[in-house]
Amino acid sequence: MNNNKKILHIITVSFVINHFFGKQFVYLKQKTDNEYHLGCSPSEDFIKHSTELEYIPFEVEITRDISPLKDLRAIIKIYQYIKINKIDKVVGHTPKGGMVAMIAAFLANVSERVYFRHGIIYETSTGLKKKLLKNIDRLTGFFATKVVCVSNSVKQISENDKLNNPHKNLILGFGTCNGIDTENRFNPDNKSLEIITSLRENYKINSKDRIVGYVGRLVKDKGIDDLINAWDLLKENFSNAKLLLVGPIEEKDSISEYSKHQIMSDPTIIYEDFVTDASPYFSLMDIFVLPTYREGFPTVSLEASAMNLPVIITKATGCEEAIVENQTGLFISNNPNDIADKILFYLKNENIAKMHGKQGRSFVRENFEQTKIWDLIIKKIDI
Repeated sequence: MNNNKKILHIITVSFVINHFFGKQFVYLKQKTDNEYHLGCSPSEDFIKHSTELEYIPFEVEITRDISPLKDLRAIIKIYQYIKINKIDKVVGHTPKGGMVAMIAAFLANVSERVYFRHGIIYETSTGLKKKLLKNIDRLTGFFATKVVCVSNSVKQISENDKLNNPHKNLILGFGTCNGIDTENRFNPDNKSLEIITSLRENYKINSKDRIVGYVGRLVKDKGIDDLINAWDLLKENFSNAKLLLVGPIEEKDSISEYSKHQIMSDPTIIYEDFVTDASPYFSLMDIFVLPTYREGFPTVSLEASAMNLPVIITKATGCEEAIVENQTGLFISNNPNDIADKILFYLKNENIAKMHGKQGRSFVRENFEQTKIWDLIIKKIDI
């Protein structure tokens, strides 16, 4: 293994930094002495995180939408950065970050080009848009020398849809891109009682309330419309239940106007917009639900399991690997009746819910603890 290499990661937006990396660079530097550069669209958080997380920031505008002119500018800027800084390896994340990174690295004659396929972006698209997104992913896979699939499901689709040479594909352990900090950030025994008490008071949550929670973007692909419809059915049958939704309501892939209205007006729904650290909010919950239509690997469900919560989740791409059915959680369809029934099961069977939550934490610690994943990153892809 060659140490002391300059490695450039490319992402699109700064809010994924904790999710994709956390303190990964700090750990890897101690093991390898590599120098880590991170390219991302400009933001205050991006620069602020660089000192604590030990990366050299490189500001480059990368849009999440298809924009040929802006994409070309990003490719040129990344190419120039690679040449000036004598970068040895380039790692691209997500379809757009991956595409501009892999093309720039190829043009700059970088021999090791790694693409992290965090999901299958075209899964819920149709027609021309689906064909275009699929071909973008194929282009990225063509220029990559290695493709890290974040789950076996993503790997299987990659092979079935011929997104790249299958010999390039690999998986880190059971899946995921970064693992979970089970000992500090997502440890239920490590949370501040003062912060939790303050949150409970702020949201008027009393000791008798049972909290069903969701953390993530509030968009159609995450099944939020189905969850709101399920909640309409459920709240009539369980008077002391409340739904806690943590995350931004986005206009792209927007949820229905009815869902927006219910989130803002239903007294049994607690809504909190984007937060930089969602970990304390898991401590308010009794059950976690993710009725998603599309994932790569649902890291948020691992975070919930690590916090002793039973997880109710669909069988979307990657999700089947995130729980052990009837041991750490339950599977649902995207049918509101099914979602309501499974939530109600846990609400009515508190002992089973707690047992599944504890077993879930053990499952995550054994298979997804972050340092285990980081060791695999060193062993399998040396970045």
